[in-house]
Amino acid sequence: MENILLYTDGSSRGNPGPGGYGCILIFGKHRKELSQGYRLTTNNRMELLAVIAGLEAIKKNEHPVTVYSDSQYIVNSVEKGWLKNWIKTDFRGGKKNKDLWTRYHQLAKSMTIRFVWVKGHADNPYNNRCDVLATEAADGGNLLVDNGYEQGLAAL
Repeated sequence: MENILLYTDGSSRGNPGPGGYGCILIFGKHRKELSQGYRLTTNNRMELLAVIAGLEAIKKNEHPVTVYSDSQYIVNSVEKGWLKNWIKTDFRGGKKNKDLWTRYHQLAKSMTIRFVWVKGHADNPYNNRCDVLATEAADGGNLLVDNGYEQGLAAL
């Protein structure tokens, strides 16, 4: 069965600061680019949101998905089982981004997903394009509110 390829990247201007994500979905001859910017967020949140946005754009779950990310945080959290432990312990010990990881986990239950780390800012044209999408979104207008991040700040 043919895989859906999902290339992802996140960016923030300052960490925290304005941020954005970019992703590219590829299935056969079809290609779709997605991006969005946020007024205040972190790089890791945008890396994860790129994955979520790409997965949410997939209409049918019967095809396996290979996610390419230059974020070791994202790839290792899933592939090394860290996320399973975080969920089991309800993110105790100050693990961040619970709202997004929970959202990802719900999506992943109905999909077959494999993560592959790619070197950022290297020779992968899709990863480079995702970087452009993410940084343009962070620098653009119409920035959304990252409620999960900003509400977390209000709780401090």
